[in-house]
Amino acid sequence: MFGIEIWEKMIPVRMMRKMVWERSMNKLSRGLSSSQIRKPRSPYLVSLDLIDEWSSTFTHSHSPPIQKSTNNDSARIIDGRSAAEEIKSSIAIEVSRMKESIGKVPGLAVILVGQRRDSLAYVRNKIMACHEVGFRFSIAELPESCTEDDVCDALSNYNKDASIHGILVQLPLPQHFDEGKILNVLSLEKDVDGFHPLNIGNLAIQGREPLFIPCTAKGCIELLLSSDVEIVGKRAVVIGRSNIVGLPTFLLLQRHHATVSIVHAYSENPEIITREADILVAAAGVPNLVRGSWLKPGAVVLDVGINPIEDPESEHGYRLIGDVCFEEAVRIASAVTPVPGGVGPMTVAMLLLNTLEAAKRALCFT
Repeated sequence: MFGIEIWEKMIPVRMMRKMVWERSMNKLSRGLSSSQIRKPRSPYLVSLDLIDEWSSTFTHSHSPPIQKSTNNDSARIIDGRSAAEEIKSSIAIEVSRMKESIGKVPGLAVILVGQRRDSLAYVRNKIMACHEVGFRFSIAELPESCTEDDVCDALSNYNKDASIHGILVQLPLPQHFDEGKILNVLSLEKDVDGFHPLNIGNLAIQGREPLFIPCTAKGCIELLLSSDVEIVGKRAVVIGRSNIVGLPTFLLLQRHHATVSIVHAYSENPEIITREADILVAAAGVPNLVRGSWLKPGAVVLDVGINPIEDPESEHGYRLIGDVCFEEAVRIASAVTPVPGGVGPMTVAMLLLNTLEAAKRALCFT
């Protein structure tokens, strides 16, 4: 009885669209059985998620002979420690100025679940760095047997604490935890690790600026820029696609206009892909995964991997090595980061920088 034009004046546009869609679907399906109606084939994305198991999917067979770089006899070592020290010195000066002006200093809180050796090493470095620059530091240590609610409660307490300006949950969490659920509890304004979905989303979208850039990705770019490495237009390959390092580094390299590829445990012939990289970022978490035969002569190599290896002679009973076979890489690459002493210190420096920015924003300090 009523025409479409009249109905549009009487009901909301959204409801109108729904009615039109339902009418069109009724026409399409009229006379067809349910088995004949074509359904979308795309599954829920989370149903596609797989854990990258490098050790079970790849071997170092069929690698071509190693070619030495034609530019130099040995790669330049990118010293992350000295670069980080310069940044921390400038942060300490700013913290001193803040304390003198308003009587307050930045506060950083860490939530640590379990006793992973690499996580313990990261937290130990963060504690020392906070003391060096004059930050307040707090840590909530929880057993691996704790519940998600325990972690969320610790997060909520730090969210409410005005003396804490930055909070990080030391990742990865034990496998039975829902990292997404936990990170959603974290206050966006205190997400100095940059892992909140809104921060990652803004990192991915051109024209958007995240409140915080994830620290390791930010540290990698800082090392490249401070080493005068050209990024724009270069081919970059990131090995590993974790939410912590691989994905943010991929996104940030894109924002710096590199042509970026990701290699993961299910990539076919990963060494062929990596041999085309002008810039290689290794973040798979597999000791010595990247051999010299994986590298393009003259490439710049950033080794994010920090893998504990048993060593009875070491103070802590283990030593750390990277994802890149350093001895082979220095013969091929033009520049390479060592492990330890490369990306790790810069990651901590970027965390301090993010926390300082969070404190300035919260305290309206310029």
